[in-house]
Amino acid sequence: MDSPEYGDALIGGRPRGRGAGVNPGNRFEAVRLHVLGEYLDHRSAVEGDAPQRVATQTFADDSKTIINPVDSPDVGFRWSINPYRGCEHGCSYCYARPFHEALGFSSGLDFETKIMVKRGAAAMLRKELGRAKWRGETIAMSGVTDCYQPIEARYRITRGCLEVMADCRQAVGIVTKNKLVLRDLDLLTRLAEHGAVAVAISVTTLQNDLAAKMEPRASSPGDRLAAVRALAERGIPVAVMMAPVIPGLNDREVPAILEAAAEAGARRASYVFLRLPYQVKQVFSDWLAQAFPDRAQKVLSLIRQARGGRLNDATVGRRMRGEGSFARQVGRVFEVFAKKHGLDRGMPALNHAAFRRPGESTQGVLF
Repeated sequence: MDSPEYGDALIGGRPRGRGAGVNPGNRFEAVRLHVLGEYLDHRSAVEGDAPQRVATQTFADDSKTIINPVDSPDVGFRWSINPYRGCEHGCSYCYARPFHEALGFSSGLDFETKIMVKRGAAAMLRKELGRAKWRGETIAMSGVTDCYQPIEARYRITRGCLEVMADCRQAVGIVTKNKLVLRDLDLLTRLAEHGAVAVAISVTTLQNDLAAKMEPRASSPGDRLAAVRALAERGIPVAVMMAPVIPGLNDREVPAILEAAAEAGARRASYVFLRLPYQVKQVFSDWLAQAFPDRAQKVLSLIRQARGGRLNDATVGRRMRGEGSFARQVGRVFEVFAKKHGLDRGMPALNHAAFRRPGESTQGVLF
């Protein structure tokens, strides 16, 4: 589906401070509600178009395990932890939105307002790290949704997991677009002493107005770069990810973002070309039409040029980079400026040898 259905519009109007303006039907459910356009027109005429506030709801997640195996060959890690399902950041383009449909929710507004919280994550992690078969391999945090999204300030699930990891010297790679990561500098520094941590900060634009529209509840571009600087100053290996590159919106910022990343102390930079799986096409297309009506069709056309005439291509090997002349141009520009600013180097390999099981003393490791 390349364009939003009017029937998926929200009855109360577009919500204030959220990314999604629609709640697409769940692809796993045969029955769905369609709101007639005439009714929406009438309600708008009577009540006006003032944005409505939609509060975040949290639900207990009863998952029985916390370390997830990952078998995708192009993501760069084998194990992940996601303290939350759903994400308050509200990025209209987020590839993780369709995962919410497996929970009975929509990939639209539900994804950013109905958040599953894994309250027992730290206890489960301690138990799983203590199993004989676990070898201390790197675990990625934020493999799906951001582990430092706003509700982490309240629930501290990510911090609880990092406390366990710091005790065990468990290697961890973190990806986030929230400055809240700096709250845990004490734990990250402990891990860095053993070469067991690396952080990647997602910087998609340097324009505050674009960031506010595109990623409404994530940290500002300046705060993200400040986080890069603070991490680097503490000796924590840090990279910058431009994820995603959106043609016609932020692709021209590649040189400026890479220069800013290098100045802040990043060691490496990488990018991902925009992905729009399943109903994300609808959420993003609707957002684009509302936020940038003057260039929406151009942006969608450029996406199709890089996706074989479609809005998404899930083929491994192409999904992260796209194809065609425009996608190659983006890749070449990124390559040139990454090299210019010394951001084409690899990150240091994380140390698995320092791992020790929960409760295992240093003396026990020596013997």
